[in-house]
Amino acid sequence: MKLFSSIAILATTVSGTILQNGQVREVVFPDTSIASVAHDLSWRTYAPSAKELSYKGRWDSKHISWWSAPGLKFGFTGDKVAISFGNYTSPSVLIAYRLGGQDWLFTNVTANSTHQLISSSTTGLNLTTQAQLPQTLELRVTNWAYGVQIAGVHVSSTGELFKLKDFHKTLEIIGDSLSAGQYATYEGISSYSWGLAAGFGNVEFHITAYPGICLVDTNCWGNPRGQTYQWYHTPDTSGRALEIYGDEPEVWDFKEHPAADIVVINLGTNDNNTHNNVTNDRYLHSYIEFVAGVHRVYPHADIVLVSLWNGFNAVGNSYAQGGAFIDEIEMVYNHYKHTGFVHYFNTTGILQHNDIAPQYHPTDVGHVKVASHLMQYIHLKFGWELGATGPEVQHDTLYWNNQQNY
Repeated sequence: MKLFSSIAILATTVSGTILQNGQVREVVFPDTSIASVAHDLSWRTYAPSAKELSYKGRWDSKHISWWSAPGLKFGFTGDKVAISFGNYTSPSVLIAYRLGGQDWLFTNVTANSTHQLISSSTTGLNLTTQAQLPQTLELRVTNWAYGVQIAGVHVSSTGELFKLKDFHKTLEIIGDSLSAGQYATYEGISSYSWGLAAGFGNVEFHITAYPGICLVDTNCWGNPRGQTYQWYHTPDTSGRALEIYGDEPEVWDFKEHPAADIVVINLGTNDNNTHNNVTNDRYLHSYIEFVAGVHRVYPHADIVLVSLWNGFNAVGNSYAQGGAFIDEIEMVYNHYKHTGFVHYFNTTGILQHNDIAPQYHPTDVGHVKVASHLMQYIHLKFGWELGATGPEVQHDTLYWNNQQNY
């Protein structure tokens, strides 16, 4: 888990640490914080419960974000946008935000602060014609362990917020650290889950994943509950969730949100670790039960079971991919095969040993590989069209060789 600090470099910049191949990547994020706009008549303020705001992923009744890469999206007119963050915002959490289809920008935010994300000088603001208004702003929390609380959204006094239409399809990824993006450069928004869902460009999505969590409802690596329990609740299994909710987390109201059309489940890597004492039989029966529960909640969804790649081992002078619960996941698939709504995605052969980082998680390239294969699988099997039209999905990946003679 990386903490993006707010150490001042210059009066208008803050710094965060991102590691790539053991080296510190040079990044400087703009300091977007401004004074409170509560009594500034040049702003119009909307409450966090405003009907014009669309919350992506899981947010609770206090407008606190949970799980991996939760977001906020809305349309607006005018030449400036600011967001106020409430008391339950994690210290210096890194958020990504973008205007329309422009590249993502990053900034650190903290509790009880206001940040101006759009101004008259923001790239792309003046490229939109009157017929294309309103503009859109999207925000995503990058880290799976931290979160923000929305306290208010502000636009210029002559501007307005507008509710944006949701896409017609919804995808949910349920998983652990592999799906949450742990150790990827930008974590949640560098994960294969993000690449898969955002890569389609025309689907709503939720990444209900948290590092260390098991499928089986047992304590794994400090997570007090497994996904067979936690998935039905709004918050994840983080320490901040325990501080806010204790042993009584909010129950997620599935009926108040669009049902998923496809659910991708990638769970079992933590169950497979001997540290957590999960037997093969318990894993199998918990998985069968969990699939039944997901189907009850989303009776019309297709459910895709992802095989576990579980790293690589040296074999002679080469490497071989490991596996975990290979037979059990196939048994779950076979248990439901006759229903037609459960499917099996085999990851064998997608990754090579150098796609796994020293912390046993995929590199950014590894995440891209898994996402790309899953996108084609869903495209070919379910007919989902690839709808991305240009906005970037991966971030800070513009690496190339521009030397003609070398």
